[in-house]
Amino acid sequence: MTVLRILHLVGSAHNDFYCDLSRLYAQDCLVATAAPSRYDFQIAYITPDLQWRFPPSLSPEDIADTKPIPLFDAIKFITAQNIDLVLPQMFCIPGMTHYRALFDLLKIPYIGNTPDIMAIASHKARTKAIVEAAGVKVPRGEVLLKADIPTIRPPAIVKPVSSDNSLGMDLVKEATDYDAALKKAFEYASEVIVEEFIELGREVRCGIIVKDGELIGLPLEEYLLDPHSKPIRNHADKLQQTDDGNLRFAAKDNIKSWIVDPNDPMTQKVQQVAKKCHQALGCRHYSLFDFRIDPEGQPWFLEAGLYCSFAPKSVISSMAASAGIPLNELLMMAINETLGMT
Repeated sequence: MTVLRILHLVGSAHNDFYCDLSRLYAQDCLVATAAPSRYDFQIAYITPDLQWRFPPSLSPEDIADTKPIPLFDAIKFITAQNIDLVLPQMFCIPGMTHYRALFDLLKIPYIGNTPDIMAIASHKARTKAIVEAAGVKVPRGEVLLKADIPTIRPPAIVKPVSSDNSLGMDLVKEATDYDAALKKAFEYASEVIVEEFIELGREVRCGIIVKDGELIGLPLEEYLLDPHSKPIRNHADKLQQTDDGNLRFAAKDNIKSWIVDPNDPMTQKVQQVAKKCHQALGCRHYSLFDFRIDPEGQPWFLEAGLYCSFAPKSVISSMAASAGIPLNELLMMAINETLGMT
């Protein structure tokens, strides 16, 4: 068997939060998928000062002991390594776009979606417009700049157009609450999207993976919400910082989220809509979408999260595992799609 040399692209060119988040997931992936007879893992670690490191592991000690180098030297190093493919694990917008485009220029294939698709998906309003044009239901919304005044009557959702993990998001119940919500959202982006609030029935995520060119819908993940006490998910539901400064996954305890029974009547309905989203956006290898299901059972598209770190706690990994697809098989499927093998 040929040993594949895989470069894990880790860190952030934007801020320490995304850098830590990327390291957290990538470290779990490296441990869980290690198979020396099959893979030779290399690590490229980018920090917000735009320096590159190639440490032997993602331990803080190994990172600190590795000399940082600029992009020019990093490109020279990478091109000398005979990398077979790249596994992108950066969550910041430059990481999802510019750094993937770099490997297009270097003609080194990578798992996951292309920079243009990632750029669209990172802008919630543009993503909504594309999937709506494909016939998917989306909440009515408007994009605001700082001088604009919202016209959607509360209740409404206010969120930055380009932040993840619910950063800057708020539920406005009265018109007098708009000023504070908009101020908070504009801290994270220069544009803010205001949407009609969809009454809560359920909130789910649906993952799509590609095998031999065929789209496969994975079991849904559902989140614990309550129409009165907790109508939306917020940042604290997704990531929390521990006392030692590390990040931990808040929604991975089978209490705040769980895998939906595949026989649930909503599963197939949501999977069909998710496949429409995948195709409309031009996704490849895998995709992931959030849906709000209203009390009448109608799914409404919320947003796309087009990344997977192939860590055990990655959402797509969890969904695949519940469908009987172990992590190493999931990774191999993505590698085969990336390299065009069957």
